[in-house]
Amino acid sequence: MIRWLTEPVPRGRVAAFRTLVYLFVAADLVFFTPWVRTRVSVPGELYQPLFIGRVLPLPTPTAALVSVIFWALLGLALLAASGRAPRLLGWPVFLLYFQWMIIAMSYGKVDHDRFALLVALAVLPTVGRARHGDPTRTEAGGWALRVTQIAVICTYFLAAWAKLRFGGLDWLTGSVLARAIIRRGTELADLIAQVPYLLIVAQIGIVAFELLSPVVFVLRERWRLATVGFFYSFHLVTMATITISFAPHLVAMASFLPLERVRPVVWARRLVTRPRPGATDRAAASPAPSGDGTTVPEPARDRGTAHEPVRGNPAV
Repeated sequence: MIRWLTEPVPRGRVAAFRTLVYLFVAADLVFFTPWVRTRVSVPGELYQPLFIGRVLPLPTPTAALVSVIFWALLGLALLAASGRAPRLLGWPVFLLYFQWMIIAMSYGKVDHDRFALLVALAVLPTVGRARHGDPTRTEAGGWALRVTQIAVICTYFLAAWAKLRFGGLDWLTGSVLARAIIRRGTELADLIAQVPYLLIVAQIGIVAFELLSPVVFVLRERWRLATVGFFYSFHLVTMATITISFAPHLVAMASFLPLERVRPVVWARRLVTRPRPGATDRAAASPAPSGDGTTVPEPARDRGTAHEPVRGNPAV
């Protein structure tokens, strides 16, 4: 079990995953959860902190507190994405984002798509330094990615468990997707809803997929990557039909991918330094400089010139 949990992975994979996670944290503050800053306008009596918020205990959000968390987290996340000082920057990012999520989810609605991302933020600082493209394998990095993968699969499996626990078998044959389509469905969802019994089949398929998701850990690499691709396609269909985004979960799910092969900086450098079309031909055709600085033309290559012996009878 320990060997499986700490299976070594290339440091380049850890570095790429870390950059992706921290860049998403910065994007999350600006694009996905900027509404958290509006919580300060809500009366403090409506703030019902999550269990962890009551245990610590954490203060009731104020305008000053939320602003400090927002700007500090934004700056630290961008710095952490560079890979420098992974522990010194990683731990504050995790703690600040954890507080940001407690504020976001303490007003009556809790999103389960951020669980794996929080786990990733908690374990990434334990890895230490890792450079992009580094093929050296690390057990610490393998453990961090494996724990994140387990959190991703637990999100699926426990979601199915919650459906059956609170909705029973009626969840499979109920009108859950129909209500979702009525509330926030797209034109594509309207077309799907017209097919008899298709929504019921989809609900059964969703629960089956979530319950069977742990199988991904026993598959060979090729089939594991194909299964993860199916996971991504499932969320793509979800977004295209009922406009529910699982962006934090999708970022955490990248822990399954061979991200060390993705090197945008190297690709950009190659694109910039690539010679322009025709430059090589012009360089080859230009005369070579002589020792005194003058240019010496290349020997004539036409057959029959004085620079090329005449072929045929050597006596001629």
